[in-house]
Amino acid sequence: MHRQWWEYRRKRQEEIDKAIAHYAETETLYDQPSEDNKRIRVTGPFTVESLSPHRVIASDEERPTAEVEAQKEAGAGQFETMILDNLRKAGVQNTIKNERLKFDWLDPYAGEWLHAAGEYTEKDGTTRRVAICIGPEHGTVGAELVKEAAKEAVKGVGFDLLIVCGFAFDPHVSEEARRYGKLTVLITRMNPDLSMGDELLKTTGAGNLFMVFGEPDVDIRKRDDGKVVVEIRGVDVYDPTTGQIRSSSTNDIACWFIDTDYNEESFFVRHAYFTSADEPYEKLKRALKAEIDEAAWSSLYSTVSHPFDVPKTGKIAIKVINHYGDEVLKVYEVS
Repeated sequence: MHRQWWEYRRKRQEEIDKAIAHYAETETLYDQPSEDNKRIRVTGPFTVESLSPHRVIASDEERPTAEVEAQKEAGAGQFETMILDNLRKAGVQNTIKNERLKFDWLDPYAGEWLHAAGEYTEKDGTTRRVAICIGPEHGTVGAELVKEAAKEAVKGVGFDLLIVCGFAFDPHVSEEARRYGKLTVLITRMNPDLSMGDELLKTTGAGNLFMVFGEPDVDIRKRDDGKVVVEIRGVDVYDPTTGQIRSSSTNDIACWFIDTDYNEESFFVRHAYFTSADEPYEKLKRALKAEIDEAAWSSLYSTVSHPFDVPKTGKIAIKVINHYGDEVLKVYEVS
């Protein structure tokens, strides 16, 4: 019966392949495009990068159980150890060069959600206790991880600062990254170069390996005609050396995007704006070697969005990217 089932399956697949070959349209793909020297490239090639949530599975070869268990034990904890080693050397930095959190000491911590504990000294000489939570090696940091780590950090003696490190974060993480009593939760983005390991990574303090990028400071207004307008005023930046949160201008923002109807599954760029203040038109003229319509391009360089309808989902998402390539995504309710 099993052999007969396979025969039926092969015949069915052959019929499907014949139907596709008969009815489907064909398209010829080329991997050697012809060059046109009259065209000017403004940007480099686009690439799609992603943090794969899948690990490489070894072949199903038969090996002794002791050898398999020893390999698991040897690989366990290597990622966390590597992150902590680089965190001790590099510290945590925001977009300002001289504002870097340097640890006085940082040691592993045997917690359920916390991986390390240490201390740092602020500019006024005050010593603060800090806890470290390291996100997954393959995947994003969710709001649940931030919540559980914060709950553990406020137990017992408690910490003054919780640093949650991750390669990528879910949009709702910013809603959980708030103060839990005296505990300040700091969302820290890890440089993707850390995923390469110590062999290919330069472990220097000036490598911007752990960056803090604050929340966008926006003003959402509803006009008399029912349209919605968003104005971005800057970014709220955390100063690790003083523990204060201050507002920065839009000069720290390279570009910002709006999903005017966010469905909580994927971010779709519906509005794109730039805030560069370094004579963008002059640079564009030099790149294109031609005159450009400044009136048309000026609509892209704006801190105020074009009016749009109230979202059907009741939510919009705003993504802000600074000049270092760090980004933050926050969701707002609009009704």
